[in-house]
Amino acid sequence: MRHDLVIRSRRAVLPGGTRAAAVVISGQVIAAIDTYTAPVEADRDIDLGDLALLPGLVDTHVHVNEPGRTEWEGFVTATRAAAAGGVTTICDMPLNSVPPTVSVAALREKRAAAAGKCWVDVAFWGGAVPGNGDSLLPLHEAGVVGFKCFLLDSGVPEFLPLDVAGLRSALGTLAVTDSVLIAHAEDAAEIKPASGRDFGAFVASRPPVAERRAIEKVIAAAAATGARAHIVHLSAAECVAMIAGAKAAGIRLSAETCPHYLYFAAEQVPDGATEFKCCPPIRDAVNREALWRGLEAGVIDCVVSDHSPCPPELKSPESGDFGTAWGGIAGLQLGLSAVWTVARRRGRTLDEVVRWMAAAALAGLTAKGRLAVGADADLVAFDPDEEYVVDPARLQHRHPLTPYAGRTLTGRVRQTWLGGVALLGVESRAPDGEPVGRLLNRG
Repeated sequence: MRHDLVIRSRRAVLPGGTRAAAVVISGQVIAAIDTYTAPVEADRDIDLGDLALLPGLVDTHVHVNEPGRTEWEGFVTATRAAAAGGVTTICDMPLNSVPPTVSVAALREKRAAAAGKCWVDVAFWGGAVPGNGDSLLPLHEAGVVGFKCFLLDSGVPEFLPLDVAGLRSALGTLAVTDSVLIAHAEDAAEIKPASGRDFGAFVASRPPVAERRAIEKVIAAAAATGARAHIVHLSAAECVAMIAGAKAAGIRLSAETCPHYLYFAAEQVPDGATEFKCCPPIRDAVNREALWRGLEAGVIDCVVSDHSPCPPELKSPESGDFGTAWGGIAGLQLGLSAVWTVARRRGRTLDEVVRWMAAAALAGLTAKGRLAVGADADLVAFDPDEEYVVDPARLQHRHPLTPYAGRTLTGRVRQTWLGGVALLGVESRAPDGEPVGRLLNRG
């Protein structure tokens, strides 16, 4: 049988571990995994040699602002950044776009806004907000991968938070579908107003107890309903033990953290540097170490970007005032390099990084995130040894304001394939040709 493509690597990261292998592709799927030197009849035969071959990463936490806020981050720019960073599937968050994805009609509008613009595959989260309980099951049937809620003010008036009763009601509705509710878990009662240029004061305004109190509410509601719940962008490492205990008790809970919490420490952040502002905040080096240990122990399930760039005038509208600047980190293109830079120093492996960053199970995307027969032919050629200095001018997202500017990272994406189609131009390392991404439904 003749195939379309075979990609060979002496360092293919397979589900069973890293080994030399040939990944054989027919159409848009992986047809076979063979030995590195196996003769394969294929139209194209690419030998990466010692470059690592990874499955395409799956980033389940990306904020795209279409429709309605296209001056922020749109599908074209977000998915270009994803492709350049080795991410071949993103799951778009339901807020920040207008309208938010809290009804089937809004989901249709968002899919229409994305059609023909995506360089990688895109799936969609629905939203759980006060008053849309009757829309949750229709949205599930329409193909969303799960539902996002806030437990405090989201920062946008069209996406209101759930109170404890609303949280339990949403989880009760979703329990019958086995869908997942993902929660921004901070308790407003524990948060103080922030102002000024002092990053330490901003961090202190959103203390770990704010995360702890909110996660306690999520655990209680998940235990009462038997539904699946997930904590997004965990920042406070003191909550790791509580999450581990809930899992041990059989509560259906999972959690994620983000590259910026694993790479940066609050002590490194200059005053007025609002490109570092995110909620919950980047905490100190002791907290960062404890987050790493929670990830390495398997309590934290995955690492995602929480990519949420905005125009520079919103990021720093009052000369670096952390109280008024918009919060959100631009890191979709750099997440793999940032995590690998630190993981490598800690003696961790590419197998582990792939497990953390290609985690498709949360969103039920069973064909994604693995080099295996029958999986989608989404692959990444990655040089784990190459170092480079982050130049914001070479980033693909719309507003290249990033806390990684000027940092030296280790590990660089050389090529990304989506469904067997090469995406990156050799010279620019940017997406080349025409967008080939698909709009995905759950499963």
